[in-house]
Amino acid sequence: MNPRREMRNHRVALFDGIEEGGIRATSSYSSHEIDEHDNDRAVDGLQDRVNLLKRLTGDIHEEVESHNRVLDRMGNDMDASRGILSGTMDRFKSVFETKSSRRMFTLVASFVVIFLIIYYLTR
Repeated sequence: MNPRREMRNHRVALFDGIEEGGIRATSSYSSHEIDEHDNDRAVDGLQDRVNLLKRLTGDIHEEVESHNRVLDRMGNDMDASRGILSGTMDRFKSVFETKSSRRMFTLVASFVVIFLIIYYLTR
């Protein structure tokens, strides 16, 4: 058992004569002992608050760690997407550099324009 708790149990036994309104008239306890009892209660209250704060900070730490993992994954995905997109852009550049590719571009662009016109007319 915790020595502090044992000491507190002994002190509680000493202070059985204290009522909520104050000290009984027949009590022979000194004000120092009463102050010690009040201090012990205050320390216990602070200890409970510290334990609560430790749990809260532990929860916050876990939440921050999970967010960091999500951000790292998202960064890796963005890097992969950037690589794919740069490869696609390189292909587009090579296609548009030749004259025969320009005809293909005008054909694809006209199909896109026709598709958009049909889409807006049916909507």
